[in-house]
Amino acid sequence: MSVLERASTALDAIVAMGVSGRVSTLRGSTLLVGGLPMPVGSVVRVRSSLSGGGEQLGEIVGLADGRSIVMLMGSGDGIRAGDVVEGLQAWASVAVGPGLLGRVIDAMGRPLDGGAAPREHGWAPLDARRVGPMSREPISKPLRTGIRSIDLVTPIGRGQRMGIFAGPGVGKSTLLGQITRQTDADVVVVALIGERGREVREFIEDALGEEGLTRSVVVCATADEPPLVRARAARSACAVAEHFRDQGLSVLLVMDSLTRYAHALRQIGLAAGEPPTSRGYTPGVFATMATLLERAGAVELGDGRVGSITGLYTVLVEGDDFNEPVSDAVRGVLDGHVLLSRELATRGHYPAVDVLGSVSRLATRLMDGEHAKARERAVRLLAAYAKSEDLVRIGAYAKGTSKEVDAAIELMPAIEGLLRQSVDDAGGFEDARLRLLTLGGEIATRLGEGG
Repeated sequence: MSVLERASTALDAIVAMGVSGRVSTLRGSTLLVGGLPMPVGSVVRVRSSLSGGGEQLGEIVGLADGRSIVMLMGSGDGIRAGDVVEGLQAWASVAVGPGLLGRVIDAMGRPLDGGAAPREHGWAPLDARRVGPMSREPISKPLRTGIRSIDLVTPIGRGQRMGIFAGPGVGKSTLLGQITRQTDADVVVVALIGERGREVREFIEDALGEEGLTRSVVVCATADEPPLVRARAARSACAVAEHFRDQGLSVLLVMDSLTRYAHALRQIGLAAGEPPTSRGYTPGVFATMATLLERAGAVELGDGRVGSITGLYTVLVEGDDFNEPVSDAVRGVLDGHVLLSRELATRGHYPAVDVLGSVSRLATRLMDGEHAKARERAVRLLAAYAKSEDLVRIGAYAKGTSKEVDAAIELMPAIEGLLRQSVDDAGGFEDARLRLLTLGGEIATRLGEGG
């Protein structure tokens, strides 16, 4: 952040101090406050007039009939009409800096791991300036995840935005833990949005591990927290990732889950008076999600330096419906998606990546010719086998009917062996690529193709 921006942040805080209004209406966790001349997005403090009532933080999410609509970051217990609402911050921001590495923080940037707050830090806006399209660097360098079924078949580039679409119980958290431990990104920022409280610690200790946490920042807002806090945690994670990107680093931003972020936005929108549309989602949900997703990417920083944020966003599909509103909306914004299959998971095939249903729109840019040819041959055989799998399983397939299916039946153990990967298997990319090239050569021989 520049000196001018830091001065602007301080000025906003000074302007906010001393500005106050009074509660006129309380509806659930939403207040209507009169006489509070502050913009939408401002952070405020509600002082309860009851003895021992304490204070609550909130954010202005809308304006109605000359009053401010304030959503609380906690419960409305102890608040009554006439209580004072004070302005705290007219420019929402979060603490950033290298001192956050290895730490677990909440949506406000406060430590959740029992440690002290980092002393040396700067401030970054929750909603950074939009990056113009001509300032974005073309994506041409791959980001290795350490997952063979992704790196070999659906490669991800530095600055790319990928969705991980999955129903519950198919190994999503385990896959994310493997990626965060094995990726070659410089920094990992993990946003746990709407997770069960029990799962947060399990993910950090079991999936992420001590090694993964060392170069990571974990931003957490559990399912029992108000929607405003959950939405703010996602924005805070993006701001932290942007800080490290501006240092010229390669950042992997993992957000679990984008669906729960959308749920939080829906609750905020309804509280602010937006009309519900598709399955109760308000129109602002999809516009806000697109803005959040656009914060990832590769950016030219000057002096030949490039910083990047590679986004991995999990999307929970309700009832394995991959066409529900959130899934349908984000597919058009993302640069590809990885599909986790329940059928593969029930067969014990982990990671349960459905390579035929997964897409990377930048795959051809991120592979050399040999890799691309071997990948294409392996995918052809998988598709041919999938088309005839039922016949093969019941013994109704006649050998010799299709050269591709014959080759697929014989080589399927080798293909599945390449795509399967245990949690502790962290083999290098070059070894995996060599195995794919060897497999591609075997397929070419059996199909009678040259090269």
